[in-house]
Amino acid sequence: MHALLKLASALLVVACLVASTSSAQRRRRTAAPQAEYDLVIRGGRVVDGTGRRAFKADVGVRGDRVVRVGAIPADARAKRTIDADGMVVAPGFIDMLGQSEQYVLIDPRAMSKVMMGVTTEVTGEGGSIAPVNERTLKEDEPFNRRYKLDVDWRTLHEYFRRLDLQGAGVNLATFVGATQVRAYVVGFDNRDPTPDELEQMKKLVAEAMEDGALGLSTSLQYVPARFAKTDEIVELAKVARRYGGIYATHQRSEANALDASLAEVFEIARRANIPAEIWHLKAAYRKNWGRMPQVLAKIRAARARGLDVTADVYPYTAASTSLSACLPPWAIEGGTEKMVARLRDPETRARIKADILKDSNEWENIYLGSGGGSGVLIGSVVNRELEGLQGKRVSEIAKEQGKDELDALFDIVVADRGQTGAIYFMMNEDDLRAALREPFVSICTDSGARAADGPLSGSKSHPRGWGSYPRILARYVRDEHLLTLEQAVHKMTGQPAARVGLRDRGVLRAGAYADITVFDPARVRDLATFDQPNQYPEGIQYVVVNGQIEVDAGRRTNANAGRPLRGPGYSRK
Repeated sequence: MHALLKLASALLVVACLVASTSSAQRRRRTAAPQAEYDLVIRGGRVVDGTGRRAFKADVGVRGDRVVRVGAIPADARAKRTIDADGMVVAPGFIDMLGQSEQYVLIDPRAMSKVMMGVTTEVTGEGGSIAPVNERTLKEDEPFNRRYKLDVDWRTLHEYFRRLDLQGAGVNLATFVGATQVRAYVVGFDNRDPTPDELEQMKKLVAEAMEDGALGLSTSLQYVPARFAKTDEIVELAKVARRYGGIYATHQRSEANALDASLAEVFEIARRANIPAEIWHLKAAYRKNWGRMPQVLAKIRAARARGLDVTADVYPYTAASTSLSACLPPWAIEGGTEKMVARLRDPETRARIKADILKDSNEWENIYLGSGGGSGVLIGSVVNRELEGLQGKRVSEIAKEQGKDELDALFDIVVADRGQTGAIYFMMNEDDLRAALREPFVSICTDSGARAADGPLSGSKSHPRGWGSYPRILARYVRDEHLLTLEQAVHKMTGQPAARVGLRDRGVLRAGAYADITVFDPARVRDLATFDQPNQYPEGIQYVVVNGQIEVDAGRRTNANAGRPLRGPGYSRK
């Protein structure tokens, strides 16, 4: 009897264990679909970056990836939940041409970009961050000295390694500049490279492509890039194409010689068999206003012939570049020291002045094209003694100083050793609208990331670096209905990502990187103006970079989650 009781007791224990195990298994099976998320964005209007119509959905993030776009159960566990009811949830905006490669080392926050929803920047306009040698470093010495920037890299691989260790507010991808390799090998003189020098330049392009460059870029308006002939560019572009890269260009002319310049872009694309991107497309100077429809027609015709040519624009009618760009190319040839010496010599100065006052198709006379000194606004300076000139027109400065306008301009170039940034009022709103409507045109800022505080706050800049993307959403989507919301977001996300080959960026879908911008479509707007550019926009509520929240309810966090993004030829793993 005692043995029977012990057996029954043992059987009861086993039954309880089996029941307990079965219950636990049932609970696990029930809980399995309720995945744990690091971040859930609930109830927003998703515009996924592909161009398709918006839809209501939740977005779930785990680690640095989006893992679900759709309904997420109310009881799903998440470390952080954002209520996006009434807001648009989009991929993070991609700046098709920024200029932040140095700025993110000086101030990693990339404030002006992040605060307007930019999560990725493409850069490297002709002059790129690498390769560098003593000759190229000498030209940048005043800038590096002012901002205490230690250039401890020589190759793109070394630059990316430093950026990876330091971190930044945005992801950053770059082209290798044909200007950069020309300056590295040939210098700043107006001559063709020797056969051996061309081979060295091609080798530098190949090394940069293996380091992760997106392709080859040019800035053919400027010295020394202007000295490069089409054949030279084609040979370098062929190298980039071998690695799967594309060709991006600030073309040789955006004004009087625009037709010939476009023909050169098409020729390079055809001969190198390479996709081509025309950066910040425009029909500049008053005499060329109204020509944008013709320009777009030429690009459409090239595309119909089988050439893969696209373009981008920023949503403003003023451009920005260096003040020294007002000088004719021969006056800049040879580098900063020779330029300054020419401007200090009275006879040569008079010759420079005479050239600037004549209209020409041979070079980009940006001073005359902007209507003279009244159309040129001083933006940023490196020499601290010149900071009081920031925000003033050259005509205003000349009047205050009792000088001829060009003499005042020349004196600023000399005192700042060619480092002054200026804003040029030279485009037309109707031309801009025509370009924005074109399906093959995406969006850029052509501006580096700055901040209203910190080491980069002492200078003014173009408002495009502070407000381009909110301006598109407010002015051209909400107010003017020039673009639908879906079209605009596609131009700012999926389209540029696909163009430069950034995989799993620019779209909101499971498996993509969690770069996300959440904005209020009724409130979003740019606040930056030409008079007061250093102002962040309104309505950008949340910005997520690689799964980390960088803007939280409109406030910048301490996260700097951006990464270097390497191109298709990357092989230095």
